[in-house]
Amino acid sequence: MSAKFVGLSLLVLMAISCKKETKKEDTHVWNTKKLAEENATHNQLLDIEKEQGWELLFDGETLNGWHVYNAGAPSVWEVKNGELHRNVELESEHNEDLVTDKAYENYELVLEWKISDRGNSGIFINVHEKPDVGTAYQTGPEYQILDPNHMDHDVAVKKSGCLYGFSPQKNEAITKSGQWNQTRIKQVNGKVEFYLNGVLTAVEDFTSPEWPQKISATHFKNYPEFGQATQGKITLQDWYFEVWFRDIKIREL
Repeated sequence: MSAKFVGLSLLVLMAISCKKETKKEDTHVWNTKKLAEENATHNQLLDIEKEQGWELLFDGETLNGWHVYNAGAPSVWEVKNGELHRNVELESEHNEDLVTDKAYENYELVLEWKISDRGNSGIFINVHEKPDVGTAYQTGPEYQILDPNHMDHDVAVKKSGCLYGFSPQKNEAITKSGQWNQTRIKQVNGKVEFYLNGVLTAVEDFTSPEWPQKISATHFKNYPEFGQATQGKITLQDWYFEVWFRDIKIREL
């Protein structure tokens, strides 16, 4: 066997080896969860989502499209690192529930949220603003958001994903402190579904004869406007705890 042939063979083997090593290294780098999370984009719509009719409710840079319930510009909410943040270092003389400028009836809403340790917040739907109604929770039913370390977490009708005060989780959905979670709310003709991290957690029909009876069995009976509408504004609750939202998008059905 000639030295030239041996040398050529070694070069081929080295090239193949390097190619395999490079492929192995690339696979190791790009298949890691950490790298995928670091390269994730937020507050943007894919082309297919645009075709499906999705719209952003939060652009990741401003509070455009939102205002304080029965008031104007928010003072305790801010946009930081592409996230809608309730800054607990800022104080207000009154509760600042954050309300969409537009009302919705038949729709699908998707967003991500993260809550502080022992924190409490929520998402209200079918909210109506009236001068004689003090807060959003007096008109709109609530998708509960609650940190697992909160003192009320063991109360069945107060866990995250519940229709607050009315029903426990229809299927168990677990959240962990300090982690992002996904909420999906779908409402069609007064029939609503709540999802938490892909799990169906609540179902209710606001047009059923049973709904007023359910209201009368709770403290919400003290609020005449509560649960009367099947359309209205979407509201993020200000309950004096630190909370973050991102990737807020909606499509009308």
